[in-house]
Amino acid sequence: MHLKTGLSKEQQTIVFASWFGWALDGYDLVLMLFVISSVNQLFFSDNSAMSLLATFATYIIALVMRPIGGALFGNFGDKYGRKKTMMVTIVGFSIVTFATGLLPTWQTVGIVAPILLIFLRFVQGLFAGGEWASGSVITMEMVPKKTRGLLSGFVQSGYSFGFVLASVMYLLVLNIFPNDEFVEIGWRILFFTGLIPGLLALIIRVKMVESEVWLESKEQRKEIHKTPLKNILSDRVQRKRIFLALIIMTGLMYSYYTSIGFMPVFLENYVEINKNDVAIIMIEVTVAALLGTVFTGLVSQIIGRMKIITIFAIASILLSVPLLYGLFISTNIHEKIFFASLLIFLSATAFGPMPAFLSERFPTEIRNTASGLVYNGGLIIGSWSPIVAISLLSNTKSLSPILIPLVLALNISIGAIILLIGSRLNPDTREVNLN
Repeated sequence: MHLKTGLSKEQQTIVFASWFGWALDGYDLVLMLFVISSVNQLFFSDNSAMSLLATFATYIIALVMRPIGGALFGNFGDKYGRKKTMMVTIVGFSIVTFATGLLPTWQTVGIVAPILLIFLRFVQGLFAGGEWASGSVITMEMVPKKTRGLLSGFVQSGYSFGFVLASVMYLLVLNIFPNDEFVEIGWRILFFTGLIPGLLALIIRVKMVESEVWLESKEQRKEIHKTPLKNILSDRVQRKRIFLALIIMTGLMYSYYTSIGFMPVFLENYVEINKNDVAIIMIEVTVAALLGTVFTGLVSQIIGRMKIITIFAIASILLSVPLLYGLFISTNIHEKIFFASLLIFLSATAFGPMPAFLSERFPTEIRNTASGLVYNGGLIIGSWSPIVAISLLSNTKSLSPILIPLVLALNISIGAIILLIGSRLNPDTREVNLN
């Protein structure tokens, strides 16, 4: 992939190092979403509904641990540098993804199986929390102001690329190891392949230079802040900025995880289509998410970070009901791809401006910590949207199947409304100089 942005070789290395790291995160996340329906009973009880909920809860553990990882590794990045932090997080992340494929099952070790799974997701959440902030911050600090919007969307799109890559791998492995073979060995191979993007990201990061903005800030300060988080919490202005930014991130995360995050489970269990078609649809919708994320980042440089977010939030509220009904009642895969792709484009791609916005919102000495805390902090509430969806849809399905799209659309709209409120409370930051 090549970007014609007039960047130097050093700047391009940083951009792609960040992009690949975020792709690995998306890869790991969607693998977990894909295998939940197939292997949930390998780690939990025989009750299908309860095991599905338990597996989703395990998945969410990794998400809710991210704010802690964001604060922990953000603190490290503000004190010791962005590059060092990125090296640590990518190694840790890759090892945990690989180790997930080695886990024993309930049938072999009993209660130890879910304990080990929960532990690995716990650790995964810590590394993932530190991964985003350092990569987005060093990218925004090192690229020209005029390209921040586009490159913000591009770096953020790495997450969707990871989704696409995981969807392709899932489809490939599912065809090689169909049905029971997938439950026995196929899902393990999927997690083993997580080493590939991790190694690519690590190779690129070795060649990175440190952020010049951070180095200049370090020289100007008499001493490095021992606890950037403490400095944030003791500053009234920064506390307010974090609170307002958290509203945006909560809305984004809630909409994202109840739309594209929940999509594989929704398609397989509620729309009731086969695994192959689920993988095909997910490839298409994640391409739509990738393009949409780059688009919102690019347009934010033209009309403003908050304006593009406002537009997409309103569109998501207005169109989620008809699009989900179209997805639910359509009779062929091409129609389902159309409705699902448009839904995801509107409800899951307003993330594009966020790497730029959060970097522009906070000063250099606390930028890594604050960005990581805010971005991942949105998961504290937002990551629970799939659980809300499962709970609501379980009750709805027993009453009337035609209510299923409406319930999910209302859940998406909750996130969009929160996002809309946040976009009106935060300022445009396009012209901020990062120093």
